Amino acid sequence: MGGIGIDPVTGAAAVARVLDAIEAGRGGHIVTPNVDILAAARRSRALRAVVGAADLVTADGAPLVWASRVAGTPLPERVAGSDLVWSLAEAAAQRGLRVALLGGTPDDAARPTERAARVLETRYPGLKVVGAWCPPMGFDRDAALWNDLAERLAAAAPDLVYVGLGFPKQELVSVRLRATAPQTWFLGCGASIDFIAGYRRRAPKWMQRTGTEWLFRMCSEPRRLVRRYLRDDLPEAARLLAEAAQDRRRRP
Repeated sequence: MGGIGIDPVTGAAAVARVLDAIEAGRGGHIVTPNVDILAAARRSRALRAVVGAADLVTADGAPLVWASRVAGTPLPERVAGSDLVWSLAEAAAQRGLRVALLGGTPDDAARPTERAARVLETRYPGLKVVGAWCPPMGFDRDAALWNDLAERLAAAAPDLVYVGLGFPKQELVSVRLRATAPQTWFLGCGASIDFIAGYRRRAPKWMQRTGTEWLFRMCSEPRRLVRRYLRDDLPEAARLLAEAAQDRRRRP
């Protein structure tokens, strides 16, 4: 789809796949493409390769699910990163797994990453949050800051890390950190750490169900998102649906 393969899984199946791999001692990387990620990957062979190398790729954006139906190869459901952070945390609490959070909005006053850790531990008693790190801008280009993060990760030894740095930074960081923690699973989760902490509001459930969550986010952060959604993402969504219709017509 748009040059990217999507795993046809439900949210429950995605969680089960991660748990089975962790129990077998295998790490991995989850990417949850939306239209914005598809557009970026279409423009960059390197980004397509990063997404293509992920161990689990689920459809975060509703237009991807719609396009799969138009093409006649329907995905079972939308599996968003902002939903996986909750379902994986619940499963981790039940299995006694260790979770770490990396990213969130850098803000010394709000400290959303630490707040998100407390929210998860309160909601899921028994959950072991072993790290809540919000490194400064440019940490991935600073050898000292990067080595400090890698050492913290190695010492914490999480089974699962939520990386909320935005695409493609979170994916590139996850790929590099896997060398330090090959048995750990990394989930690129965008703004989800801020959502968990209450630092940003997620769209109401009805908007999530109807595929209009993007509209809520655009209105919540117009200066940052209006241009991205209207100039880049809407044309990409239309292109995706048109390609899906063409694919269906080509099939015998």
